[in-house]
Amino acid sequence: MQRSRPAKTVEIAPQYRTFLRELLSFGFVGFVGTVITIGGANLMRAWLGGSPVTSVVIPTVASTLVSYLANRYWTFRDSGSDGSGREVVVFFGLNGIGMGIQVLITGFTYYTLGLHGGISYNIGLLVGLALGSAFRYWSYKKWIFTPAPA
Repeated sequence: MQRSRPAKTVEIAPQYRTFLRELLSFGFVGFVGTVITIGGANLMRAWLGGSPVTSVVIPTVASTLVSYLANRYWTFRDSGSDGSGREVVVFFGLNGIGMGIQVLITGFTYYTLGLHGGISYNIGLLVGLALGSAFRYWSYKKWIFTPAPA
């Protein structure tokens, strides 16, 4: 009769699993932020008659606050970052750049291309959000949620 051997335990998940978990979490947080941004932008534009640019800025600021809290305490919780004042300032600064990308795309669609319909407005929002989100993910990993120095 053969004796069974204990199974080897995996001490650390492979790096791709950590990356995948982080990317999916970031994507979910981004989805929530997108709902806040697009929903808020359309509400402001339709009900309050705001300009296309102002209608993007205010919901994006609200979305940024939600995104910081969710990314800090969920997506990048294992990064070793400390939640310092510097981290918050850099986060909001980089989000300002991401918001600038969104505003530029929205403004370009509305003012330069002259596309004033709801569908073109939302396509411009989505393109701006996609480009802004790509910048945000890269910049968060590079400058904000970095491993603590050893």
